[in-house]
Amino acid sequence: MAKKKQVGRRVEGWKAKSWYKVHVPENLGTAYIGDTIANDAEKVVGRIMQATLGEIMNDYAKQHIKMSFKIATVTGDAAYTEFVGHEVTRDYLRSLVKRRSSRIDTFMQVVTKDGKKVQLTICCYTFARANIAQEHAIRNAITKALATQAQAWDLNTLLNGIVTGEISRDLFKEVKTIYPTRRVEVIKSKVEQVAAPVDTR
Repeated sequence: MAKKKQVGRRVEGWKAKSWYKVHVPENLGTAYIGDTIANDAEKVVGRIMQATLGEIMNDYAKQHIKMSFKIATVTGDAAYTEFVGHEVTRDYLRSLVKRRSSRIDTFMQVVTKDGKKVQLTICCYTFARANIAQEHAIRNAITKALATQAQAWDLNTLLNGIVTGEISRDLFKEVKTIYPTRRVEVIKSKVEQVAAPVDTR
């Protein structure tokens, strides 16, 4: 008898909850990426949802990019999110590694003009093996370029630059003059807490 009572309580608990349709930010088209359930709309806020960029943009070529979003607001049964980071799959990264070449990683934090701290990981892939001085020069060029550009970006601009590949293309132009470069990728980002406002005057 006790087992039947537990089942009954569980069914009633599910009936008391509501489903919410989760959408990505407006600059990604507010695409629907899934559902989440809760007995109170306030409990939905703050949840992290993930989807591949390929699913969001209906482009299979971008399936290797995993996007993370945090639910910020709820209207009716619709939950709207804000971008909190992305990461490229390990399989894709392995496919970029070639023998007798270098993978040069750069880790840095940028602060956007709307006061968001964003941790970025950028990978540079060369045609041949670079020496320590060349690796150092490439990291310096990437760090300097991003630190300067980020002051003019808000978080949406940064997101668009990652999604379209514009940031990677700009960084490629910066480093290809230092050493023969095959590819530059922003492989990971993570939005941290809000920083102090950036004065761009």
